[in-house]
Amino acid sequence: MSARRLPLDRSTLCGFLAILLWSTTIALARSLSEQLGPLTSGATVYLVGGVLCLLHLRRSIQPLIALRRLPRLYLIGCGALFVLYMFALFEAIGLAADRSQVLEVGMVNYLWPSLTILFSLLLLGKKGSWLLIPGSLLALLGVFLVLTQETAISWTSFAHNVAGNPLAYGLALTAALSWGLYSNLTRRWAGSDDTDGGSSSSGGVAFFMLATGAVLLLLRLFSAEISVWNPRAIAEVLFLGLATSLAYVCWDVAMRRGDIVLVGAASYFTPFLSTLTSCLYLQIATGPGLWLGCFAIIVGSLLSWRSVTDARESPTPENRRPYD
Repeated sequence: MSARRLPLDRSTLCGFLAILLWSTTIALARSLSEQLGPLTSGATVYLVGGVLCLLHLRRSIQPLIALRRLPRLYLIGCGALFVLYMFALFEAIGLAADRSQVLEVGMVNYLWPSLTILFSLLLLGKKGSWLLIPGSLLALLGVFLVLTQETAISWTSFAHNVAGNPLAYGLALTAALSWGLYSNLTRRWAGSDDTDGGSSSSGGVAFFMLATGAVLLLLRLFSAEISVWNPRAIAEVLFLGLATSLAYVCWDVAMRRGDIVLVGAASYFTPFLSTLTSCLYLQIATGPGLWLGCFAIIVGSLLSWRSVTDARESPTPENRRPYD
């Protein structure tokens, strides 16, 4: 009897690499926001990332051909949600009062996996088991623990914390909601494209990234944002732009040829990896409340994922993105 082969082939490892790359987003976005402002940092990162994605796309299909193959409803509707997500996330990170609050904002954003599952019941007609209830409650409990970590755990402390910076937390929640909608509407509106191995749908992300960079750059022109360019800021922009584009390429490979179930399950540990990276890179000291909340969000997301009948269906690179 031969031993069972572990599914850790190159394609599956590409999925793990994508998760690691996306886990750097919160930390680097905050560092860049402190130097350049959220609009400038977001615009430059996604313009760099979009250009790199287009260059990779040219190896398999002409970008304009890929764009013409995509449904108009997908391009307009999902494109708008993509831009909204990136704008809300970068603004939320930039508006956080301090680096510790950045972690809290990030945890609110990481409600998107559970929201994606909830929206799939309404938008995609999927069916959920009883596990969806404890999964959703655990995710909400995780956010509650995160937002009350430095005070007594109560509704009063929760409300007081949110009232201290409602715009940042509101934008983080907007990001989670918009990505949950984007994830489901991508599957509903983009359709399947088997003629080129999925290159057309992957090309949608490249154009969405460029559109995000263009919109943020336009908003930057009408803002009073002050940017201080230095070697560190340039290096972080280049790294995050490269990491974002490379992560999409790696995720695309993993979704087509890797172990989807294993990579999909691993993606739900992104909140932990992102928090750990942020603590190390931004030198943030955290209390047990944040880690307990992070653990609750991870477990809640995994339970929600397991509760849905078709949760193991092969996802596209766009709608199962585990970063930010």
